Amino acid sequence: MRIGILGAGGMGNVHAAQYRKMPGVEIFFFDRKEERLQKLIEKYQADGWTELSRVIENVDVIDICLPTDLHAEIGLQAIAVGKPIFVEKPIARTLDEAISLVEAAEKAKVALMPGQVVRYFPEFRKAHDLVLSGQVGRPAAARTRRGGPAPKGSSDWFMDHERSGGVLLDLAIHDFDWLRWTFGEVDHLYSRSVGLQAGSGPDYALTTLTFDSGVVAHVEATWMDPSGFRTTLEVAGSEGLIQFDSKDQPALRVSTSDGSRGDTPRAPLDDPYYLEIRGFLDAVRDGTPPPVSGWDGVNALAISLAAIESAQTGKVVVPQRFPR
Repeated sequence: MRIGILGAGGMGNVHAAQYRKMPGVEIFFFDRKEERLQKLIEKYQADGWTELSRVIENVDVIDICLPTDLHAEIGLQAIAVGKPIFVEKPIARTLDEAISLVEAAEKAKVALMPGQVVRYFPEFRKAHDLVLSGQVGRPAAARTRRGGPAPKGSSDWFMDHERSGGVLLDLAIHDFDWLRWTFGEVDHLYSRSVGLQAGSGPDYALTTLTFDSGVVAHVEATWMDPSGFRTTLEVAGSEGLIQFDSKDQPALRVSTSDGSRGDTPRAPLDDPYYLEIRGFLDAVRDGTPPPVSGWDGVNALAISLAAIESAQTGKVVVPQRFPR
């Protein structure tokens, strides 16, 4: 299977490393910047082009790792010629774009899957399973925290909130998706953000969500923590409590002159990004629905955009639900 990875930046590199573990998979890269493209071509001994049309024409599957505001335009080009697409979160920048992408894929009978990878992290998957199996009784409250220093990206596009949506769209969407997957639909939410007031730069946001089930969740997302990336999770129920902190999780810590880093030894095929992409390719091969649907991506986006609206207006907002 020939995979076209669009975007030679951070996530393109992450995805390429996972495809390399899969037999029968050949990767090709697209990036408009020749220098960046050549680095990945040399690293992975692959081929690539600076012309998007050449990649789309010459591969079987498209993997979109470009800035968020380009997802819909390029995804629609791929769907138009019948190519299945894996698209990094968020699925698109606006709801209209996301809906058009999913509906086009459905009409063309083309597989589409958004990259909501937190579902594949073992701690979050285990917590999801524990909640659904009733191990904590009736869930009442959840709390997540995700973030670290501000990301860079090509031309610093993450710091332009018109393009990236800030932490509420680019980062908190991970937890919004996991919470919806675990607890069901969101009835209403209230959010505050630092960066949205300026429209650019580093961002910090705190969102409180109330679910149809009555569960209340607090989601903290930050690009203003210089101490390093960290995630935490807590779920409280009538019969128990689930807690996770990535700072406490590593079973192995390595310290050298370059600094200290933690590592949780896992087999290469246990990597969450591998499991996510492998699940998508298996669905493409077998003609079955992808593990995460396009509408899952749209609904996660709807929650993020509702949080942005709340942070901008200071009001409680009810997220839209799809398909209606």
